[in-house]
Amino acid sequence: MSNLQNEPHKIIQLAECKITLLGTAHVSRQSVEAVKEQIVSGDYDAVAIELCDSRYASMNDAKGYAEMDLFAVIKQGKASMVAASLALGAYQQRIAEQFDIQPGAEMKIASELAQAQALPLLLIDRDVGITLKKVYRSIPWWRKMTVVSGLIASLFSREKVSEEEIEQLKQGDILENAFSQFSESADDLLQPLIAERDEYMAAKILSAIQSNTYQHLLVVVGAGHLAGLLAHLQQGLSAPMSRVQELQQIPPSNRILPYVPWLIVLLVMIGFAFGFNKSSELGWSLVLDWILINGGLSAAGTLLAGGHFLTVVVAFFAAPLTSLNPAIGAGVVTASAEIYLRKPMVQDFQQLRNDSTSFSGWRGNRVARVILVFLLSTVGSALGTYIAGFQILDSLSTAY
Repeated sequence: MSNLQNEPHKIIQLAECKITLLGTAHVSRQSVEAVKEQIVSGDYDAVAIELCDSRYASMNDAKGYAEMDLFAVIKQGKASMVAASLALGAYQQRIAEQFDIQPGAEMKIASELAQAQALPLLLIDRDVGITLKKVYRSIPWWRKMTVVSGLIASLFSREKVSEEEIEQLKQGDILENAFSQFSESADDLLQPLIAERDEYMAAKILSAIQSNTYQHLLVVVGAGHLAGLLAHLQQGLSAPMSRVQELQQIPPSNRILPYVPWLIVLLVMIGFAFGFNKSSELGWSLVLDWILINGGLSAAGTLLAGGHFLTVVVAFFAAPLTSLNPAIGAGVVTASAEIYLRKPMVQDFQQLRNDSTSFSGWRGNRVARVILVFLLSTVGSALGTYIAGFQILDSLSTAY
């Protein structure tokens, strides 16, 4: 076997199969060379990599997001998920650009060389969409906005890092490192980000060696997974595929939260009723406050996102109405208006990954801008709902 002395690695023997776990940094040139050296050595009869089917397809499909149905993404409530994926990818891309290396290059070269060597390629990571959903469900509601705002704020970051610091990423995971930048405390994110994925990948590996006659398997993963992956492999699982299916399940959302928007609507309508009961002047004053604050903040978010002038107008008038009907969000209306007014072109989809590395790129790319309009108009309307609600309460307390 080729020398691994200078690379993070673990070796374990399970029954007739020897498994070499090679830890990498996803934006490290040194990691790429280490992967190359191992696969061309001829020591392995199969290669496993830390990618899911969707990330692998995206990495090897030049069209990338070109086939994305933007209307469907907005209507199905997947815009936030796409935005999170783009922001995380942009974080990795900006680091990689400093050293002229493709993000995840070690995974790409592993897949290419495995194919060239006619070696089975195993995709062992959990789908990134499932992981992001589980991350979102794992944190309390008051921290969700912290993570979302951190993702958005990351677009403004232009902090440079040294190559030595890049190599230090070998001690962690790219998702963990990214989220730690977006949140003061990432402790409650580690279970779905790291621990569950360690177990998931171990289960996929165990299932593969149980159903095949591999003699020596090379596993290429971020170095932050080495310890956890080794522990799960040593522990073993009697029914690994059953565990895989369990770890793919997304826990249900809080049963109370869906009713909160309707409760707010009820309170606002009661506030209007009390206002008009006192005097028509007070009642209309409360309605005006609701329109100006809610619509104004949603319109401001749309303007910040670079939305069309008419989209800004739509946001101003739609937000006060959609906030009184939680079944339809302000972001759905504004994003639909933006798509209608400035229909994305093929090149916008093709350039989406590169353009999403900067805030100006998000505002300039018609696809990214639609997603940004959705997010910022939604955030503006949400803030407007609470601020206007407190303003109504204050006006009523003064009047009564």
